[in-house]
Amino acid sequence: MEEQVFQYVATEQKAALPPPPSEVGAFGTVRRNLFATPVDSALSIAAGVFIVWTVWHIVEWALIDAVFSGSNRDACLVAGGGHGGACWAFIRAKFGQFVYGIYPFGERWRVDVLLVALVILTAGIAIPKLPYKRATAILLFGVFPVVTLVLLTGGRFDFAGGELALLFLIAAGITISDVSAEPEVGFHSLPVKGAVVAALVSLLAILAADLVDARTVEFLDFRFSILSFISFVAALVALGLVIFAGFAARRGGGNVARMFFPAVAVVLFVFLMSTDFGLSPVPTNLWGGLMLTLVVALSGIAASLPLGILLALGRRSQMPAVKLLSVIFIEFWRGVPLITVLFMANFMLPLFMPEGVTFNQLLRACVGVALFSAAYMAEVIRGGLQAIPKGQYEGADAMALTYWQKMRLIILPQALKLVIPGIVNTFIGLFKDTSLVYIIGLADLLGTVRRGFNDPNWITPSTPATGLIFAAFIYWLFCFSMSRYSIYTERRLDTGHKR
Repeated sequence: MEEQVFQYVATEQKAALPPPPSEVGAFGTVRRNLFATPVDSALSIAAGVFIVWTVWHIVEWALIDAVFSGSNRDACLVAGGGHGGACWAFIRAKFGQFVYGIYPFGERWRVDVLLVALVILTAGIAIPKLPYKRATAILLFGVFPVVTLVLLTGGRFDFAGGELALLFLIAAGITISDVSAEPEVGFHSLPVKGAVVAALVSLLAILAADLVDARTVEFLDFRFSILSFISFVAALVALGLVIFAGFAARRGGGNVARMFFPAVAVVLFVFLMSTDFGLSPVPTNLWGGLMLTLVVALSGIAASLPLGILLALGRRSQMPAVKLLSVIFIEFWRGVPLITVLFMANFMLPLFMPEGVTFNQLLRACVGVALFSAAYMAEVIRGGLQAIPKGQYEGADAMALTYWQKMRLIILPQALKLVIPGIVNTFIGLFKDTSLVYIIGLADLLGTVRRGFNDPNWITPSTPATGLIFAAFIYWLFCFSMSRYSIYTERRLDTGHKR
């Protein structure tokens, strides 16, 4: 056999040959993804024809045949009858009503100021590189809600004695929780035990005030019933005892000042809400449109998250009573539709309030939406808590942290980061569910748009479709923005796979 001799031997690795021109570039991408097989080609062609047909008809309806200006329905009517293009003249004429409802025209600057302030403060919290996060958070969550109430309503609220007692009871509960979290104090301290007993007496008295008729007394220009006055005094006693316990433990200067924050906040809140700033009063039955939607949605979001956290912690608590109450609350509110909740809040909530404590229709709806959303939020956060490894809890216990320190510093930050998609999903659902307040007489954005359909000056075949598409776009804009920011936050906090 003749021996084969190779005359060329490669001494280095050769560069890879370029791919065929049909496999790269835009043509290659389209061919590989849309026309790889005959079936793919047929489906791609059919889908392309349908998309082109749909987009063309949408553009034709929304832009080409649309009417953008006009003073009444005559501009949008089609000669000979039938449906024409979009009647954007209707949106233009009713835009102010869609945003403000029937809020007085001369007072709409208040809403504009609040919207600008909300955008600025939200941007200060949402954009990571902006400084002064703590100050911005205090302004957004502490000052802005009070300013909103004063500007939108005009202020000059009359507080009953029962409402004052309830506010100081809340302040006492927050202060007790803050002081007892210190290792030097805890619940074993005698003054703290006395404060807890006084707070319970205050709670029982304010609950009994709604069931027992008693004569009224005046104190500090506030009218109290006998039981509500007992509740007020007991709340003050609870505050005094827990603050004394804080001083007895020789807390640092900053911590000492922090003990007074809840009580000072209540005093400032009552002062600001009852002071006459010269603003014209605007009742809530004049609110409507996008403004009302944002009020209900933002109040529900702001209340449902902390309440959901507390309910999730309560459901995982080792104390049987706390766990049972949390389970009952969550399962009850998750077991009824939101429409039923709104009707209950509107008609039955006043029956459970102490004497002298009254809520208007809008506040009842906000309370119902917040409680309903809090039940779902609790389950989302509970899922995050269950995903935290047991070693995190054991490590926190090994550091001798109290329960609240362990949750605030170690467990909750990790749990909330894990369930960001679920939290934002609940917020998006809450924002869309605000349209249901229309059934109890509140004209939100969708309700205001629907009321516009009945205006004789704008009744045309294309008016309802135009109004509903406009409302749908506004809802989509807000929900899509929340979704995209959720994705951005999730990626920014996702440090598990970074090196």
